[in-house]
Amino acid sequence: MVDIWCGKDYSAPDMASKISPRTTPLPVRRAQRNLAGSIATWRKLRGLTQAQLAERADVSRGVIRRLEAADGGVSVENLLRTLRALGIHDLLNEALDPLASDIGRLRSDQELPRRVRSRRLTNDG
Repeated sequence: MVDIWCGKDYSAPDMASKISPRTTPLPVRRAQRNLAGSIATWRKLRGLTQAQLAERADVSRGVIRRLEAADGGVSVENLLRTLRALGIHDLLNEALDPLASDIGRLRSDQELPRRVRSRRLTNDG
């Protein structure tokens, strides 16, 4: 396929070698599998089929299948729709609450910066 704006041929054989697949870090894969198992368990506890959950969440059955198989590639919106349909989306909000952590409580009186800039590392040897 040729891009009409720049004339670049994206179907050229050399393009495949330039596109490197990103590998998912092991802790992320582990978390995906745990989340997938939890979603499947909640669905079964609610007595729902994948099709019924998909209908309640207003997503395709493929989204539910990918979530439960830890395939990845599911949008955050579709994940949240699914959690809402299971009645557990509040659990995610509670788990991510910064004030529920020690560091969040310690720094709760500090004003958060509007923007965070990267720090320069120096070699002050």
